Amino acid sequence: MVVITASALLFDMDGVLINSIPAVERVWRRWALEHGFDADEVVQRCHGRPSIATVRDYLPDADHEAENRIIEQQEIADVSEVQPLPGACELLSALPPERWAIVTSCTRPLAEVRILAAGLPRPHLLITSSDIVHGKPHPEPYLKAAALLGFSPDRCVVVEDVPAGIQAGKAAGARVLALRTTSSEKDLTAADPNWICRDLKDLQVIPTTEGNNLADLTLELADQDSR
Repeated sequence: MVVITASALLFDMDGVLINSIPAVERVWRRWALEHGFDADEVVQRCHGRPSIATVRDYLPDADHEAENRIIEQQEIADVSEVQPLPGACELLSALPPERWAIVTSCTRPLAEVRILAAGLPRPHLLITSSDIVHGKPHPEPYLKAAALLGFSPDRCVVVEDVPAGIQAGKAAGARVLALRTTSSEKDLTAADPNWICRDLKDLQVIPTTEGNNLADLTLELADQDSR
């Protein structure tokens, strides 16, 4: 067991709180095949990044906004297998609403649809690709979330599942907990998070008797690799 103290937790969404991988992969595989790209390569590259960034990579001369709208609408329409990942609902329900945020590379309409489909508690703060200029691995999304919650990044713990998100959290100055829900152990280790664990069932909020709302959260992490 490791005890972690933090002022706030900043969660990525897909692969951390929600399993949307089947839907994401169906949409991106179809898009890749329609444009003559290697579907496996495109799927691997799209995880953890704003979708428009992947579109720009593969279609530099296209109407990126138009292509991105097509992908977004297909993802919004495909929520049949979207569900919460183990421990997600329980952990979010145990946290004070003003002490956590969702920071996702999805657009806001897509994020709201998936949060509803998965039955997650509605976040007090939601940062999406619609709200920032630079997406992950740039630190902007996590810097903005920390600022809007009112805490310095070094007092926050970012929870991520892919290297781009881990890099964004570290670049923001936060500590990072990586989950083994999406990426390989090799890729997670190379991104050098502070901790690696299985999923959010391994992270528990320890109740405190302090009445001070400014007191740090205390969490217990099990089944982890502290780095």
